Amino acid sequence: MLRGIVFDMDGVVIDSHPAHKRAWRRFLQTIGQNVTDEDLNFVLDGRKRDEILRHFLGELSPAQISEYGALKDRILLQLNNGLRPLPGVRQFLNSASRAGIRIGLATSGGSQRTWGTLEELGLNQYFETVVTGDQVDSGKPDPAIYRLAAERLNERPNCLLAVEDAVCGVESARAAGMRCLGVASPDRAEALRAAGAYAIISDFRCLSLTKLRESFD
Repeated sequence: MLRGIVFDMDGVVIDSHPAHKRAWRRFLQTIGQNVTDEDLNFVLDGRKRDEILRHFLGELSPAQISEYGALKDRILLQLNNGLRPLPGVRQFLNSASRAGIRIGLATSGGSQRTWGTLEELGLNQYFETVVTGDQVDSGKPDPAIYRLAAERLNERPNCLLAVEDAVCGVESARAAGMRCLGVASPDRAEALRAAGAYAIISDFRCLSLTKLRESFD
């Protein structure tokens, strides 16, 4: 039985990927690094910020991670205008809430940005628990973040559905014992299926809670 749904945030609840790619490109340019669009696809894979920094810049001290992370977040804030929920997500959250489905969030983003974004878009009210990347030692694909979400919801992982848009996120949810629904454009859908997503949607306008419950059971 489906008892709850745990959502990723970026690319699932909010349409933030274009802004994130622009912010990372501009940040890297400020420190003399030029990257291609293909290089920037790494930032869409659900990694924690320190992992992304090390991917592009190599080994960094904690002070450098803090400094660079703050700079990147300032740039993202400047580009944040126009962020919006993914199509249909607000209506789906309303339906799930009214139906008694418990709702959580498990994001690699930091607490400050996560709560600021949810509050700005008026979505914070829907989430019973929010687990952020700075609350776990290991980021996705490690299952820690989804295990913590299940623990906070006081539900068995096999009664929870994860909703993810990144391969490492699907792997994280599956390793935690959850089924996973993928959110992806056609060119990314097969990668999510290969990682373990049992179905793929393009956005929430086509998702029926009744059919979701039937397919889960």
